[in-house]
Amino acid sequence: MSRLILLRHGQSQWNLENRFTGWVDVDLTAEGEAQARRGGELIAEAGFKPSVLFTSVLTRAMRTGDMALESAGLKDVEVIKDWRLNERHYGGLTGLDKAETAAKHGEDQVKVWRRSYDVPPPPLDADSEYSFANDPRYVGKDIPNTESLKTTLDRVQPYWDAEIEPRLKGGEDVMIAAHGNSLRAIVKLLFGLSDEEIIDVEIPTSNPLDVELDANLKPVSARYLDASRAKPLPQIA
Repeated sequence: MSRLILLRHGQSQWNLENRFTGWVDVDLTAEGEAQARRGGELIAEAGFKPSVLFTSVLTRAMRTGDMALESAGLKDVEVIKDWRLNERHYGGLTGLDKAETAAKHGEDQVKVWRRSYDVPPPPLDADSEYSFANDPRYVGKDIPNTESLKTTLDRVQPYWDAEIEPRLKGGEDVMIAAHGNSLRAIVKLLFGLSDEEIIDVEIPTSNPLDVELDANLKPVSARYLDASRAKPLPQIA
């Protein structure tokens, strides 16, 4: 039986400012750093010792993973970074204030962009200050200009299949420090959720989700290590 911990990054500066972040590389706030350290303490208390940490190439996820490992007293853990674990790309909403966007486009429309499974926001303009076309992390990659949760899953799943799943099937314990939507994509895969069921799944910041998996990588148990900040979890068949 393998264990998997999913850890959403701590509060970022743009979380604090209530802005659509997506692929913009903002850092953690002091509160986010404290959340990451607390996540590590909870991981240590749970006796979890991963052999590998997978994370995105965005600072807020990488630092959350690093700080959690340090706080847990875990050394010499292999760290693998890949853009396919990035947050969902918010397209033309990137950088906008969420409340102002709702006032402009209507709360119902913004709710569709944010929470629907397969409706992406408008694409990011090619000349936007937030364009990632020349970012060296993505040179030669087929990067999107907007994403829904569905298309986020479309890029996460091949990476899961090729890189993460074999480690778990080999009996290793794995930790993933990533983002709300890339982690929701993994939850959809693991728990076999429908397109409708995943809409209501929310991952709290820096609260480790501890999942025990059988030999076929089916969840046999799942719990948030901080029960006081837990969100509802899918039922396990």
